[in-house]
Amino acid sequence: MSALPDNLKSPESEEAPEIFFENAKTLVIACGALAKEILTIIKLNDLTHISLTCLPANLHNRPDAIPERLEEKIVQYKDQYERILIGYADCGTGGQLDNICRRYNVDRIQGAHCYAFFYGQDAFEQLADEELGTFYLTDYLVRQFDALIMEGMGLNKYPQMLELMFGNYKRVVYLAQTEDSKLLDMAQDAADKLKLELKIVKTGYGELADFIAKGDYTHKQ
Repeated sequence: MSALPDNLKSPESEEAPEIFFENAKTLVIACGALAKEILTIIKLNDLTHISLTCLPANLHNRPDAIPERLEEKIVQYKDQYERILIGYADCGTGGQLDNICRRYNVDRIQGAHCYAFFYGQDAFEQLADEELGTFYLTDYLVRQFDALIMEGMGLNKYPQMLELMFGNYKRVVYLAQTEDSKLLDMAQDAADKLKLELKIVKTGYGELADFIAKGDYTHKQ
């Protein structure tokens, strides 16, 4: 496979990573929170016919901004590729992403959020039904827990808000894409900070892998 560029920005940075292969016919436009996983899938499967561009992961703090930014990307690249795949679930946009997908005849992965397509739609529903008071983590969210939750929600500065925000939660479920002992320790630390029990569920890349590698598991509007 063509080597990934050495200067590719970290998926955890504020910049949205991207990689373009010469003569690629498919473009994936994805959330920056999925960049590391998608790049791994591309590399493992030698998918040099697929290019990737991402929107910043921190848009999840402003989901109302995702549809406009996504549409800008589609318009920018729609004449350059035979197919565009959207690496976003609905992500709190209230169906707006589906409206854009219909408008430009592009497909997105199934699901209301990434937890469902990592674990599988039916399996996640069963997991959620076990305990409604569950806070979910993925590899990305484990790595970014302090920045997004402890700092982002002001819990370090105002620890008294912990009970207000998480008092009704019963557990943390870490949906693990990789087997990484460091991430497991970090997930346990995150659960401890929230004063919740930790459950670990190994998902791998789930439906995301098929979506990227085969174009399966697309959401048909």
